[in-house]
Amino acid sequence: MTDSRRTAANGGNELAVLLADGIRQLGLSISDEQQRRLLDYQALLAKWNAALQMTSIRDPRQMVIKHLLDSLSILPRLDREPISRVLDVGSGGGLPGVVLAIVRPDWQVTVNDIVHKKTAFLTQARATFKLTNLSVVTGRVESLVVGNEVSAPFDAIVSRAFAELTDFVTLAGNLLASGGSFWAMKGVAAESELALPAGYALVERLALNVPFLDAERHLLRVTKVTA
Repeated sequence: MTDSRRTAANGGNELAVLLADGIRQLGLSISDEQQRRLLDYQALLAKWNAALQMTSIRDPRQMVIKHLLDSLSILPRLDREPISRVLDVGSGGGLPGVVLAIVRPDWQVTVNDIVHKKTAFLTQARATFKLTNLSVVTGRVESLVVGNEVSAPFDAIVSRAFAELTDFVTLAGNLLASGGSFWAMKGVAAESELALPAGYALVERLALNVPFLDAERHLLRVTKVTA
């Protein structure tokens, strides 16, 4: 093996160890094969990122922490819900939607973005990793119609740095199933952002412990208010 190939192999092994350690810290059960697919997805994202600039993070170690582990950090909470259909709004490079589709094959995950180049990447990821449980939809989320662009409402609608909380729930409100929830991934959620329009309520604000990340992360859960 040449020095360059040996360095690449060692780097890949370090990333695999980092990911596995983070998954253990999160208390998740994710198979070795799924972990390999997560790292392969990260590599594909890095390759396309050179042209599409989907993320400012380029260091592979930081991508594992700030993309893969950050996306996985919501699972301990979401796994407690009866979820079968998930929508990821403003998915960009597939975070967290593609990650969720890889590790939760029993969930039907839809990723949405308005940028065609990004959804082209998401379509490529779907084909590359044979994610039959992943659907890709291009367009503004407020323009999506149940029974047209999407087949049915969603139990969980997630976003990762998509928009202000009010805009998120207002724009995607018509796509939420009865009894479903919005899940907004945030850094430090300002109190001013937590005021919601009539008909919605913030029911949970959870601190997320993302392994190896020295920064605050929160998960906000919003539901529709029933009369």
